[in-house]
Order: sequence, then structure tokens, then C-alpha cells
Amino acid sequence: MKYANLSDRVKAFFFDQLFMIFLAILASRFLGEEGNVPDSYRIVAFILIVFIYEPFCTSVLGFTLGHYLMRIRVRRRSDETRKINILAAIFRYVLKICLGWISLLTISSSKRKTAIHDIVAGSVVLKSKQSLTEEEELNDPIHLLVDDKEDV
Repeated sequence: MKYANLSDRVKAFFFDQLFMIFLAILASRFLGEEGNVPDSYRIVAFILIVFIYEPFCTSVLGFTLGHYLMRIRVRRRSDETRKINILAAIFRYVLKICLGWISLLTISSSKRKTAIHDIVAGSVVLKSKQSLTEEEELNDPIHLLVDDKEDV
């Protein structure tokens, strides 16, 4: 099994940050065009973008947009063919936010290249070709929208 390296993980993180900024701009414009929108709607939009995007994507899809672009997937450490559940994904993300870059210190010294948030949440980050079964690759919702780089 090939595990994702630090470089791929950092690049995926930055792609995700750019995507969340893009979503925030879209939400702001949409809510701004609607006139007098209650602040509670803006707060909900912010929470969905910042706090729900990554846990939802990693538990339901097994990857975020940044992970997809870098060809990495988040899986269970105990069974690398299975995605992590939503509670593990939320816990993993909260730790990732709280620890920041400190969480990445263990990647180079770990056999599975796990960050601290992965160790505690029971997850691993794999290179895509090793983490997806053929059936998952065919059912990958983004795979259906984006041509595979190897098909070119």
C-alpha cells in the first residue's frame, strides 16, 4: 500500500482552502443578492463551508476536492478499503484544526505516513490508485465529471 506524502497532503490542503474561499464568495454573493438576509443564514453558510465540508467529504466520498486533485484518499487504518465514518471524520478535522502544522510532524517518521490527527482518529491517507477498488473508481462521482489524467 502506498501512503500519501507530506507534499501531496499540503497541496491538497491548499486546494481545499482555495475551494472554501470560492464557496464563501459564492455564498456571500448569493446571500447579498437576496437583500436583507438574517445573520443566522450567514452563520449557517460559514459553518457549513468551514466546519462541515471536509468531514462530510472524507466520510461520504473518502476525499475532498483537494485530495481528489492530488489523488489521495482518506481511509480507516484498521481496514484501508473502507472510508472513515462521520464521527471519526469530525474528530480528525477538529484535531487537524487545533494542532495545525504540528499535526504533520509525525508524517516523516511514521511507516504509514500518518499525521497526529490520523493516528488519533484511526485513519490513513493513501495514494488514489491503491485506495480505490475498481468498483469505487467507477462509482467515484468526480471521476464521472473529470477525465482521468491517464486517459489522455
